[in-house]
Amino acid sequence: MIDTTLERFKADVIDASMQTPVVLDFWAPWCGPCKTLGPMLEKLEQQYGGRFKLVKVDTDAQPELAQHFRIRSIPTVFGFVGGQPVDQFQGALPEGRLREFIDRLLPNPGDIEVEQAMQAFERGDTAAAAEHLRKALAGDPANDDARLMYAQILLQEDDPGAAQAQLAQVSAEARNDPQVQELLERVRRRLDEGQQPPPIELVTRVAENGNDLQARLELARHYMEQKAWAPALEQLLEIVRRDRGFGDDVGRKTMIEIFGLASAQPELVSEWRRRLSSVLF
Repeated sequence: MIDTTLERFKADVIDASMQTPVVLDFWAPWCGPCKTLGPMLEKLEQQYGGRFKLVKVDTDAQPELAQHFRIRSIPTVFGFVGGQPVDQFQGALPEGRLREFIDRLLPNPGDIEVEQAMQAFERGDTAAAAEHLRKALAGDPANDDARLMYAQILLQEDDPGAAQAQLAQVSAEARNDPQVQELLERVRRRLDEGQQPPPIELVTRVAENGNDLQARLELARHYMEQKAWAPALEQLLEIVRRDRGFGDDVGRKTMIEIFGLASAQPELVSEWRRRLSSVLF
């Protein structure tokens, strides 16, 4: 907490809020509600651990600042972000509402992860970028910016199936954006180009003899090469169901391998983990 003056106001509030949200408290020594609100703000500044900065203005000592902000009653509190006042209230609020006011000023953790992902991507570290985006989506699955950027990285990393899975989860509003439509079309073309039909011999062997587990395994590996995870998992689960010991438990082990490879599609992984557990237990 600092007490600012007219001379220091730009540095203490305007410039500082470009980096960290600033809570600006107009108060006076004779103000009863100020004596309640001020200590609560100071306590919250400590509890938030530097996520916002508390700046106070004594209106008796700094009448020019009070006049500039047209202060008519105190306490009056402003929230500054990016050099601009973005929110305000008057009077002493209970702690719960104070926290709500402060939380509205703070950057969304998912947005921070997206910003870090962009920085990592710009320096060529796509693995780090993807990790930041996964964190953003874990905290906020509705973050379209994170999901769209993740889809672009997946497409760049030659995994159009995973990119398609991400794009399927963006909001309807985002899907109507022309740039997103163009990305969807690029993904569709890549999928069409990359798909290779399974060898007819393997399909025939499985159709004629469901217990031909070697054919099922080879068919699963074909799908894995195409990154077609669901049909690969379907064949592998059938191997586990029919003979858990086949190939030293190769069906289950290969499914677990796919779970790692398909980490960009958590819904798919979760569904097939559940199916595997139902067969095992």
